[in-house]
Amino acid sequence: MIDKVREEGQYQGSTPLKVAGKMAFPPIRPARRTERIEYAVRDIVVTAEEAARRGKELLFLNIGDPIQYDFFTPRPIVEAACKAMLENLTGYSASAGVDEAIEAIRREARRAGIEPVDIFITTGASEAIDFALTALVNSGDNVLVPYPGYPLYTAILAKLEAEPNPYYLREEAGWQPDPEEIEAKVNERTRAIVLINPNNPTGAVFSREVLLAIAEIARRHRLVILSDEIYDKLVFDGDRHHSIAALAPDVPVVTFNGLSKCYLAPGFRIGWGIVSGPAEVVSDYIEAIHKLARARLSTSHPKQYAIPVALEGDQSHLPAVLEKLRRRRDLTYKMLNEIPGISCVKPRGAFYAFPRIEIPGVSDREFVRELILETGVVVVHGSGFGEVPGTAHFRVVFLPPEEVLERAYTRLAEFAERFFRRRGLTV
Repeated sequence: MIDKVREEGQYQGSTPLKVAGKMAFPPIRPARRTERIEYAVRDIVVTAEEAARRGKELLFLNIGDPIQYDFFTPRPIVEAACKAMLENLTGYSASAGVDEAIEAIRREARRAGIEPVDIFITTGASEAIDFALTALVNSGDNVLVPYPGYPLYTAILAKLEAEPNPYYLREEAGWQPDPEEIEAKVNERTRAIVLINPNNPTGAVFSREVLLAIAEIARRHRLVILSDEIYDKLVFDGDRHHSIAALAPDVPVVTFNGLSKCYLAPGFRIGWGIVSGPAEVVSDYIEAIHKLARARLSTSHPKQYAIPVALEGDQSHLPAVLEKLRRRRDLTYKMLNEIPGISCVKPRGAFYAFPRIEIPGVSDREFVRELILETGVVVVHGSGFGEVPGTAHFRVVFLPPEEVLERAYTRLAEFAERFFRRRGLTV
């Protein structure tokens, strides 16, 4: 009977009535919390698709996925995951992760000088970041986030109806944070300080002195530090990466890492969080994180068995990866700085550069959109990562082979000359 009533458009429960022979269903209004969510790295794909429809050859310098270029996941890591699947380890795991993987992460943390209080394994470092923020902030709270910085943090804060409280990395100082600015922005609703070190999108590696100063701010104001260290082994020129949790064992820190970048397995979606600090201070926070982990059951079970192999097995892929990236970094730095109207701070880690458009009044969104549509060179506008007001940047990923980078930067140089000339701008 109910089916017949529905067919006749007479059912007035959750199903609307027919209007002019059609079902009248008003547009679904999305939640207000989604209005501020932007993700520039993926959003730029729409413009790239338009360029492809115009017949442009696309050169992708926008996605930080090594596997899209000429890098390969180390075979032992793949074999460890396959072996687990063949052994039928394909059911749910413990919500925080399998013991073998957790213990391997614990040993790796101790090698970096971190003493873990808790470890939780997640679907990529992204989920660890989501858990850490969701378990910490309430609507109206704020979190100090670096500008420029990875846009996931601001997207999650928007979802939580909390506020990003931006502090600006200093371009003139190699994109190092300014501890004095960070402290000046702390207020009664500030809950945490986010660090991305090595930094996406600038390639900066933060100095020990700066990290110690930030730890002191967290200590003084009783803030949690959320330290994203997913690129910790991708550091150039003899620089050293320092984990802030190792420098400040008395401060509550959540350190994020995973298999995506240094171990070239982004599609595995395996990451983790390491909670350190005084146990009595972080215990309730840890339980809140674990509530969230239990609610989603578990991350991918078999792929967790790749973690011990990655962290404690053959590391011979790393020198080769670093040498490739160093050459591509050097080419990027040289060619970008040869373009009139463009300047670039030398990246010290990761695989990103964040060049500046030196002409005042130029919109980076407009520059990037026209660049993609005219040349097919796909980069991301700097305002999608946050930047000092009045400045304009764009992010490039220097993962592609050198011949691809050379072609891309040559097209970029030719475009920049046309772009500035069309606007009557003097370079």
